[in-house]
Amino acid sequence: MKTIAKGVCAPQGFQASGICCGIKKGKTKRDLALILSDAPCVAAAAYTQNLVKGAPLIVTKEHLADKSARGVIANSGNANTCNGEQGIVDARSMASFAAQRLGLKPSDFIVASTGVIGQPLPIKVIEGGMDALVAGLSASGNDAAREAIMTTDTRDKEVAVELEIGGKTVRLGAMAKGSGMIHINMATMLSFITTDCAISAELLDKALKATVEKTFNCVSVDGDTSTNDMVCVLANGRAGNPLISATGPDFQAFQDALNYVGEFLSRAIARDGEGATKLLEVRLSGAADEAGGRKLALSVISSSLAKAAFFGADANWGRILCALGYSGVPFTPEKVDVAFSSDKGRIEVCSGGRPLAFDEARAKEILGAEEIGIEIKMGEGSAQAKAWGCDLTYDYVKINGDYRS
Repeated sequence: MKTIAKGVCAPQGFQASGICCGIKKGKTKRDLALILSDAPCVAAAAYTQNLVKGAPLIVTKEHLADKSARGVIANSGNANTCNGEQGIVDARSMASFAAQRLGLKPSDFIVASTGVIGQPLPIKVIEGGMDALVAGLSASGNDAAREAIMTTDTRDKEVAVELEIGGKTVRLGAMAKGSGMIHINMATMLSFITTDCAISAELLDKALKATVEKTFNCVSVDGDTSTNDMVCVLANGRAGNPLISATGPDFQAFQDALNYVGEFLSRAIARDGEGATKLLEVRLSGAADEAGGRKLALSVISSSLAKAAFFGADANWGRILCALGYSGVPFTPEKVDVAFSSDKGRIEVCSGGRPLAFDEARAKEILGAEEIGIEIKMGEGSAQAKAWGCDLTYDYVKINGDYRS
């Protein structure tokens, strides 16, 4: 497997487009995106676990009832959430606008929105931009589409990989947005994944669920689980590999590639957390089982006190033990070891649940890096887990204090 360029347009048969249609008055950034396959796709999706869900998620679930799709229509600048029945009407209209201009059915489209909650979607400006959006479809339109779904994001989130399955070259491409309102059980994250792999709908869904559990559901920026989170994958079979319809080596190769894509985007989302200066990665080992290990890692990465300590480059490892302790997972504190690492070195700070003598100045140097590893050994078994997050900074408050303006 190797990384390649072009994001969602890397797999055969996919095009994309992105334009500014004026969803937010006075803004000139792109705010409307389209991804299209030239052939029918099997499709799978995962959604936020927030009970309050945006209208686009409700409509998308309806459209994916047959596990098929042809494309994605998405906007930024407005979440189309808490808008009552009109929100549902507007989400369906977005799909209809695209379908009419492309000779397809509204149900062929996944619909996604991100932005401010509780404001009516300016559906007329979206309709007014559809001709330009469709005209802009291109096999190199990934950049424009990716930019069109960004809100407070400051970094691109795009990846594509190529591998061999069944003697054929298979590609997966993806883009995502996400910076704030990011927490486990999905986040204010939209992620669209395309592939030319031939795979059954059932196994595509199985693969996506496994990837989501290990990657997208292991990210926390601020503890807020959004209303509009969605990750979807479309597979059009253009690679010509033998259909993956049963688990085995071909399915595992696809799963590994999808996991790589999911982890790449999860790290990118965490690194671009609102106001963040550092990417944090919990690497937990020695858990009694995988589910418990993941829960422990997520408890640490979600701790506001730990995040604040890392912002100040303070090796306050007691906050790590504290977060482990309220995770709800039973363990023996006297078995826990903790170390911090970065490209500036590694330092052990806790052994057997007790303090180690360490050089505070050296620890501060290590924690001053832009990417920090939080290494935790539980001493309970052989299971491992990872989670990603960022430091909590003054700028996070500034950004969210005037988000609507």
